[in-house]
Amino acid sequence: MSRLVAFVQLFFQHSGIAITQNEIADAHPTGSVDARPQLIPKIIHQVFHDWKFHNQTMPSDWDEVRQTCIDSNKGWEYRLWTEQSSRELIETHYPWFLSTYDGYKFPVQRVDAVRYFILLKYGGIYLDLDNVRSLDLVLSRCFGLASYSSSCVLTSDLIQGCLRDLTPLLYYPTWTTDGGRGALSNNILASIPNHPFWVLLTNSLIPYNYNYFFPYVTISYASGQWFETAVWQAYHRTAAGSSPENRLHRVMMDDRPGVEPWIFFTQERGGTWVNWDNYFFLWIGDHLPLLGVGLCILVAFIWWAGTRCAWCCSERSHARKGYAALGRGRPKREGEDA
Repeated sequence: MSRLVAFVQLFFQHSGIAITQNEIADAHPTGSVDARPQLIPKIIHQVFHDWKFHNQTMPSDWDEVRQTCIDSNKGWEYRLWTEQSSRELIETHYPWFLSTYDGYKFPVQRVDAVRYFILLKYGGIYLDLDNVRSLDLVLSRCFGLASYSSSCVLTSDLIQGCLRDLTPLLYYPTWTTDGGRGALSNNILASIPNHPFWVLLTNSLIPYNYNYFFPYVTISYASGQWFETAVWQAYHRTAAGSSPENRLHRVMMDDRPGVEPWIFFTQERGGTWVNWDNYFFLWIGDHLPLLGVGLCILVAFIWWAGTRCAWCCSERSHARKGYAALGRGRPKREGEDA
């Protein structure tokens, strides 16, 4: 029961400090001198695993993704992690995890796991390849202008790249992204090296490694965003995580209509790990209140049906033993009217 309660809590309010992208940008105005210490190293990490052909070279459109991130962040180090270099990282620095890494049922689990070890070892900002888009192309497609407007409708055929300089995000020691509903996201992450959160998270990968019936559940809860959210909550219950100065940040990235537009990142082409059950669980995630009401009704119906069934069985049992309900079938005494 405790594990079920903990699982349900993954999809509601999360620990840590929620901060919007506008708040981050406002704290570091363009061209100003920021007196705060810059904590996260200027490294952008991305992972490309071609688990079909095992090619070490990205498709041309994803190569454009890399270049736009480099162009938007002059002077930063850029690291692209392939299947080979990812495994070498685990084998060289974390050999205790290599058998688990090689044994994952779904290849995307290795992409999930290696990003955590990358941030533990090197720090920096990790981006999924489908989480960035070229600002110049967004502007030219939407307006043909050189300024951004939130009224633009961003369509799925836009090429991807970094929207702007990521320096304002370097002043928070460790952060993840929060879509405002459901579990936290692991597609954009950042940290200083060797932060205790990543120590706890990487040490939790083996205990959480379990193959469930549904591929989506296995991927999400053994290494993906459900797993990350569970460890995030656990970290904030520890002595280190519960102190105000050690609470982690959640960068809000809600993509629903009517909310603040994303100003650092966005996403388009992806879905490289989609399985047959993905859309079913995504539908569940978007209808949690409705499902909660339906579950309460179902539980109430089961309770009523069980109570009714128990009463009927009790009545039949008494009838077989010759008992009658009070007030019915009482033998008549001498002198009583018929």
